[in-house]
Amino acid sequence: MRTLIVLRHAKAVHTPGLSDPERPLTERGERDARKVGEALVTLGLRPDLVLCSPSVRTRQTAELVLPGGPIEFERDIYEAYADELLELVRRTDPQVRTLLLVGHNPGVHELVLGLTSRDGDTGFPPGAFAVIETDDEWAGLDSGRAVTRWNPKEH
Repeated sequence: MRTLIVLRHAKAVHTPGLSDPERPLTERGERDARKVGEALVTLGLRPDLVLCSPSVRTRQTAELVLPGGPIEFERDIYEAYADELLELVRRTDPQVRTLLLVGHNPGVHELVLGLTSRDGDTGFPPGAFAVIETDDEWAGLDSGRAVTRWNPKEH
């Protein structure tokens, strides 16, 4: 079994004149990212690998969620569609059992929906994550079971 954790970056600032990739987290975003890390520990999840967009807000989120963790920055995650994110996941080393993908909406939300066919979805706000389990190898991933959905506004 493999576990995919799909995480949308935590809340970021909106500052006029600052380019989108350079937007950092707000104080609330930093708190929420730390809560994500605590939630993953509580769930017994320790990613073997983190694939992360290179934007400032995703980098900060990943580093607060998994300090000192094995983080690889993938420029293709920034502004990626769900099918592009799925292709990145499919290229993951088969030795990786638990993978954390840190990215942006709408791609990460659509990836979760595409893998789990979740009806009655309530959205994917900043700092939200979904835990998806699958019996598939990464290379053949096309569906999974949504085990947990977590939203910082609810915690």
